[in-house]
Amino acid sequence: MNILVTGSNGQLGSDIKDLSKDYKSFNFIFTDYQELDITSKLDVEAFFAVNEVDYIINCAAYTAVDLAEKEEVKAFKLNAYAVKFLVEVAQEYQSKFISISTDYVFDGTATEPYRTDAQTKPQSTYGRSKELGEKFALEYGKSLIIRTSWLYSTHGNNFVKTMLRLGKERDELGIVSDQIGSPTYAKDLAKAILDIIENSEKNKFIPGIYHYANKGEISWFDFTKKIFEIKQIDCNLNAITTADYPTPAKRPAYSVFDTSKIVETYNVKIPNWEDSLKECLNNL
Repeated sequence: MNILVTGSNGQLGSDIKDLSKDYKSFNFIFTDYQELDITSKLDVEAFFAVNEVDYIINCAAYTAVDLAEKEEVKAFKLNAYAVKFLVEVAQEYQSKFISISTDYVFDGTATEPYRTDAQTKPQSTYGRSKELGEKFALEYGKSLIIRTSWLYSTHGNNFVKTMLRLGKERDELGIVSDQIGSPTYAKDLAKAILDIIENSEKNKFIPGIYHYANKGEISWFDFTKKIFEIKQIDCNLNAITTADYPTPAKRPAYSVFDTSKIVETYNVKIPNWEDSLKECLNNL
C-alpha cells in the first residue's frame, strides 16, 4: 500500500510522519515542495509516472490567513489549483485522494455545530481558496475531504506555541473571547486519517466530505487560560472582542463541527480537546 503525503513538513504531515512507524503495512512517500511541486501539473504527472500511488494524503496548504488577503494568487495556486492537478492525475491512475480543508469555508454565523452538508459561505481569501479546492476534489469520485479547525501540534508554528512564548515574555495579554471553536491536535487528526485508510482497505472507501475536530467547544480566551493553567504560566489574561483586534482576514465567530459522520462511517475515535491539549503540552 503506497501512500503519498504532500506537505509532509507541516504540522499534520509531520504528525503523520511520526505515526507512520505504527502502520507497518503502509509504504509512505513523504514529499514537500522540494521533492514535488504540486502547483505544477507537469511535475505531478512526472512523479506519478515513476511512483505507484494508492492513496494521496494532501496536507500541503497555504495557511497564512491574513497574508492571503494580499497574496490571493499564491493562496489559490496551492489551495485550489494544486488540488485540481492532483485529482486529475489521481483519476488517471485511480489513486484514492484525501484532502484537508477548513472551518473557514463557513461564515461562522451558525448557532449549532456545522454539518458536512451545511451551506459554505467563506468570508476570506483563504476560505474561498479552500472552498474552490473542495469543489475541484469533489469532481473526482474517489475524493475524501476532511474539514478541521484550530489545528495545533508539537510541530511547526501554531496558536499553542505562540501563547506559550508570549505568556513567558509578557505580564499581560488580551485574547479574543467571542470566537468559539474546537481546537484540534494534529496528532489525533493524523491518526484518524491513517485509521480511515486502514478501515477502507478492510471494508470500503466511502468518499465525500467529513468533519474532524476534537470534542468540545471553547473560546480562544478560555483555551489560552487552560494552556497557562496546565503549564503554570503566570500571565494576566484579558478577554477582548474580535472588534478590539481587527485582522485583514475575517475569522468565523463560530467554528464548531458536527463530527458524527466520520465517527459513524469510519468508527474514528475523537478525544476531548482538553485531554489532547495536555498530551501535546507534555510532548513539547
